[in-house]
Amino acid sequence: MLSLQNIHVGYDRADVLNGVTLEVPAGQIVAVMGHNGAGKTTLAKTAVGLLTPRTGRVLLDGEDVTKLRPHQRVKRGISYVPQGQLSFPQLTTAENLQVVADGVRGGGEMVALMYERFPVLREFAGRKAGLLSGGQRQQLAIARALITGPRLLILDEPTEGIQPSIVAEIERHIVSLAADGLTVLLVEQHVGFALTASSQYAVMASGRITSHGEGGAAATDAVRAAMTI
Repeated sequence: MLSLQNIHVGYDRADVLNGVTLEVPAGQIVAVMGHNGAGKTTLAKTAVGLLTPRTGRVLLDGEDVTKLRPHQRVKRGISYVPQGQLSFPQLTTAENLQVVADGVRGGGEMVALMYERFPVLREFAGRKAGLLSGGQRQQLAIARALITGPRLLILDEPTEGIQPSIVAEIERHIVSLAADGLTVLLVEQHVGFALTASSQYAVMASGRITSHGEGGAAATDAVRAAMTI
């Protein structure tokens, strides 16, 4: 579904990604791992259109979307959850969902579906988002992204700052979404979580993909070895 081809992109004159090529097949979860500064977030921002490559192409279902702006990619089925459990802190949980739903056909039905998928959001619908726990805000951020009805969901560090019990819950949600046909690009440092959730993985270092293969717990040693190089 998503194809990044020989991507060179960066900030000012310095490249952060140096010839990155990555394929994300439809209906699968592909995890991109690596330490801070490896280029993972830059890759996610390039895929969603927040950064434009100096060279290389971004394809969505075979369509070249390299020059399309983020809102145009959203209309084509990409949704992005940046790191940091972002929300409107002074709005309630329900209002945070409604802000997105107001711009989407069938938004009310999507909000109802999000309450079913994430019961904690219904429980705290009237609470300001700024008063939610990190795990609750992360579920809210994912729910907001899903209201647009994406075909491809890009998640940047969804377990950052989340307690272990909630990490397992978020993992279940992501796996469930993929089982329902959603394609997921998962940017993550938590190796155990990423490999358990994903069908394929790629390891990044210094703006390049240094290792890739099939996901699952069996790949743990290979990934940890790649991340020490």
